[in-house]
Amino acid sequence: MRLLLIRHALTPHVGNRLSGWSSGVHLSDEGRVQAARLAERLHDVQVDAIYSSPLDRAVETAQPIARDHKLRVRQREEIGEVKYGELEGKSLKTLAKGKMWMRLRAWPSDVRFPGGESLRETQARAVAAIERLRAEHPKQVVAVVSHGDWIRLSVAHFLGVHIDLYRRINVDPASVSAVLFFDFGPVVQVVNETGDLTILGRRSR
Repeated sequence: MRLLLIRHALTPHVGNRLSGWSSGVHLSDEGRVQAARLAERLHDVQVDAIYSSPLDRAVETAQPIARDHKLRVRQREEIGEVKYGELEGKSLKTLAKGKMWMRLRAWPSDVRFPGGESLRETQARAVAAIERLRAEHPKQVVAVVSHGDWIRLSVAHFLGVHIDLYRRINVDPASVSAVLFFDFGPVVQVVNETGDLTILGRRSR
């Protein structure tokens, strides 16, 4: 199985606010252009199934890819963003001044978001979701449209990188990371690819 981990395209909140599970966060005009270009970049790449976080911005990113490959977007709760709880919707500038954000930078594996979850729990949720997809699509190419931290934590797991170092993995909007699963283990093929995707092989006709 090959897994394509796709971060949603730009929204007005990216770089400004912590969206989390906030409702009504849609792609910006630039984000919609990114999503269309992403579908073009994936046009010649084999995709047998596509799954998405239930959040609007992820679904809106998945839809052009699904249309191009004549697939249905399947939404799953466990693919959703980190549950940041009481921090959701707040500006990043405000959060950066708080003690929790400083601790998050220094020791992320020990942080639990008030009213939300810990990054350990998010990573466990992400890996469980991926294992479920592996069982359901053992010899296929599966695209998963999710969120920055969800993808960082997933890639960190398959690279054997500790959660405390997960932010060293960059995941840009509309980027693609890929993991290939063999019987003897996973191989991370690309991380944060925002250009040519022909390295992932050709789509069967």
